[in-house]
Amino acid sequence: MASPTDHTHHIRIRSTQMEMPSSAGSGRTEDYDRKLKDTQEELERIQQQREELERKKIELEELTSRKRAFVSQQVELTEKLTSALTLIDRELFEIRNEADDLEQCRACFAGHLSKIENFTPENWTRENTSEKLERATIAIDLAADEYDQAAAHFEGSRSGAIFGRASKRSRTSTRNRGSSEFMTNLRNGFAFNLPVVVLGGLALVVYLLK
Repeated sequence: MASPTDHTHHIRIRSTQMEMPSSAGSGRTEDYDRKLKDTQEELERIQQQREELERKKIELEELTSRKRAFVSQQVELTEKLTSALTLIDRELFEIRNEADDLEQCRACFAGHLSKIENFTPENWTRENTSEKLERATIAIDLAADEYDQAAAHFEGSRSGAIFGRASKRSRTSTRNRGSSEFMTNLRNGFAFNLPVVVLGGLALVVYLLK
């Protein structure tokens, strides 16, 4: 008959053998849980990547739309500014030409005015009245003629009102002003000196006829 000590030892061996299958099943469960967790984490990572790609796609579409709107505005504004600059340059050119014409016209008129104001009929004697009247009449006629030419030259321009004529701002007439005979003479100095030449010649003729 076995002793109590040997019997107890036999029972411990059997208990250990019974616990081994339970430990193996727990390991498989942990391995499954770990793989499931890894799969879930992978799915979450893929979902995050998908959301990130979707966000970048939306940002790219918005950026492309903004860029397209900018290019359209850039083209439109470039055309407007280019057209405006062209018109401004043309306007400034016409203004400068008209200002130059006015300066020359003013010098011409100032010369006529100085001569006309120097005529003093009340001081003319009977002997020189005919000669002085002839010279004064020629000077008056020349001044009046150049005034009319100037009025016709500036008609339709900003300065038309100076001569009592309405300003119509005709571009065609403004562009053709350079061909005006009056302004051509002014630029060459003839209009200013012509009265002196004519009066001198007439005075010489009157003197010879006497």
